[in-house]
Amino acid sequence: MDQAPGSRQDDAQSGLPVCYRHPDRETGIRCTRCERPICPECMVSASVGFQCPTCVREGSGTGHAPGASQPRTLAGGVVTADPRLLTKILIGINVAVFFAVHVRSSLLENLVLLGQWPPAPFNPTEGVAEGEWYRMVTSMFTHREIWHIAFNMLSLWWLGGPLEQALGRARYLSLYMVSGLAGSALVYLLVSPGTATLGASGAIFGLFGAMAVLMRRLRQDMRPIIAMLVIQLIITFGWSGISWQAHIGGLIAGVVMGVGMVYAPRERRALVQFGTCALVLVVVLAVTLLRTVQLT
Repeated sequence: MDQAPGSRQDDAQSGLPVCYRHPDRETGIRCTRCERPICPECMVSASVGFQCPTCVREGSGTGHAPGASQPRTLAGGVVTADPRLLTKILIGINVAVFFAVHVRSSLLENLVLLGQWPPAPFNPTEGVAEGEWYRMVTSMFTHREIWHIAFNMLSLWWLGGPLEQALGRARYLSLYMVSGLAGSALVYLLVSPGTATLGASGAIFGLFGAMAVLMRRLRQDMRPIIAMLVIQLIITFGWSGISWQAHIGGLIAGVVMGVGMVYAPRERRALVQFGTCALVLVVVLAVTLLRTVQLT
């Protein structure tokens, strides 16, 4: 039996569904009546959500003209002209910091995640335990090896664009930053306080987790993302010198926030979505405070 254009089976052929009227346009938005994917040009504002032009013509005529209200993504974010803008900015920041630490090598020691140095019984002079909490953020954008930043930025480009388009900028940025902080918090808790760590891997694994949840929500073929995640985990635990704590911390946070983002009920969507992010952030702060008390 042939599938109707825009069906869920068609969706599984690419990272995101394509508009049933414009096959060259990916979209994270569906008609509230027939659930066919629709692009911003095809969305018709209805009393609840958006409908496709076909349903409006065949229905009761309650839809309004396109553009009567601001179009929204699957997760309720605002549809923008450039769905990869934040992803480009994040990549730009990472690349800028990479060049900065190579131009001025002394900058590196001030950006990496360091719990406490030197260790007891010496007098600590630096580290998160000494009040340098900013290291949990700066370390997320710091890389030293070319292969490290290249691998992370390719992953960010591959995952970030579809997620930014599906979630909207505010939700996407919250996901990225909180996942990165969750990875930093688990590193701070479990790694020796004198060990320096760096890299965007915690945030990247958060995107992996959220992407898996999104693809599950859209009923797409999950084999590619699962295969990629398995490969990443094999590298994480099979290659020495990699901080598995950051990867696992970011992955768990990404899955939790991804569920909150894409499964939130429409009537309380923003509350559930940002409430989930806030809950994960509270856990991050609690872990950080606990480890600080242990070290001081």
